[in-house]
Amino acid sequence: MIDYEVLRVIWWVLIGVLLIGFAISDGFDLGVGALLTLIGKTDEERRVMINTIGPHWDGNQVWFITAGGAIFAAWPMIYATAFSGFYLALALTLIALWMRPLGFDYRGKLPSKKWRNGWDWALFAGGLVPSLIFGVAFGNLLLGVPFELDDTLKATYTGSFFGLLTPFALLTGLVSVAMLLNHGATWLQMKTDGFLEARARKVSFVLSLATVAMFVLAGVWVAIGIDGFVISSPVDTLATSNPLRKAVTIEAGAWMNNYGTYPWMIVAPVLGILAGLACAWNSKAGRAGWAFVSSALMIAGVILTAGFSMFPFLMPSTTMPDASLTVWDATSSLMTLKIMFIVACIFVPIILVYTAYGFYVMRGRIKNSDLNQSHTIY
Repeated sequence: MIDYEVLRVIWWVLIGVLLIGFAISDGFDLGVGALLTLIGKTDEERRVMINTIGPHWDGNQVWFITAGGAIFAAWPMIYATAFSGFYLALALTLIALWMRPLGFDYRGKLPSKKWRNGWDWALFAGGLVPSLIFGVAFGNLLLGVPFELDDTLKATYTGSFFGLLTPFALLTGLVSVAMLLNHGATWLQMKTDGFLEARARKVSFVLSLATVAMFVLAGVWVAIGIDGFVISSPVDTLATSNPLRKAVTIEAGAWMNNYGTYPWMIVAPVLGILAGLACAWNSKAGRAGWAFVSSALMIAGVILTAGFSMFPFLMPSTTMPDASLTVWDATSSLMTLKIMFIVACIFVPIILVYTAYGFYVMRGRIKNSDLNQSHTIY
C-alpha cells in the first residue's frame, strides 16, 4: 500500500516528467515556428520547415494538455493560484498557441506573398511567445509569487502582469527561448537537407552555447543574488493538505540547500551544461541525431535543476511566506492521487507508444520535391 507521503512525491515526479515530455516533444515545434522567418529564406523552404512538424505538432501538444490536467487534479491550489496570478500571461500563451493551427491551415490558402508572410509571422509569434512566457513563469516561481491565503484557503494575488517581468525572470525567459529554438534547430537538422540543414546547424551551434551561458548565469544569480524559502517548522507529510499549518522563512541562497542535503541532485545542472556543450559539438560536426538527443537531455537537465532547487516548494509566496504551496500541503486527497496514479500507469505508456510509433512512421527528411506529392502537405 502506497502512503500519502510517497504518493505526493510520485506525483511531483510524474508532473515533472510530463513537463519535460512537453518541452522535448512540443518544444521543437515551438522552436521551428519561431525560426521560420530566420532560417527559411524562401516560400518553399518555409513550407518544408512547416511540414517537418506538420504530422506531429497536435499530437505533441497532448503532453501540454495532460500536464495541465494533471496539475489541476493533483495540485488544485497551484492551478487556482496560478490562474489568479498569471491570468494575462496564460491568456497570451493560449492566444499565441492558437496561431499555430490557424497558420498551418490558412497559410497556403492564397498564393499572395503578403498573405503567406503574414501567417509566417503569426507562426513565429506562436513559437516565440509561449517559449518566453514559460521561462518567465519558472523565473517567478524561483523569485516567489505575491499571493495570500485567507482562512478558507482562497488565494488572492497581489501583484501585476508587469511585475512578473523582473530582470531575473526575463533572463530565465531567454534561457527558455534559446533552449527551445535550439531544439527546433536540431530537429531541422534531422528532417531537412541542403541550405536549410546547413543554416540549422549554424543556428543550433550558437543557441546551444547561448543557452549554456545563460543557464550558468542564472544559476550563479540564484546562488548569490536571490533569496530562497525554507520550511522552519515540523511538517506532517501524511496530513490533509493545508498550507497554513507550517512556518516558512526566507533566507539568502536557500535554493542551494538541497544540493548539500541531497548531493546527487547536482546531476541535473551538470547534465544541462554538458548536454548543451555536446549539442553544440554535434551540430558543428553534422551529427544531427546526436545533436537532437543532446538538446533533449539539456532540456531535461534545465527543468530538473529548477525542480530540485525548489523542492518541496511548488509556489512560494513573497507576501505571506507561511502560505507557500509545497508538495506536502497543496495536493489533492489521498484517494484522488491513488486513482490518478492507476490511470497514469495505464495511459502514460500508451501515450509514449503511439507517440514513438508516429515518429517512426513519419521518419525521414522532407525535401522540396515532396511538397507537391500529397494533398496532406501544407
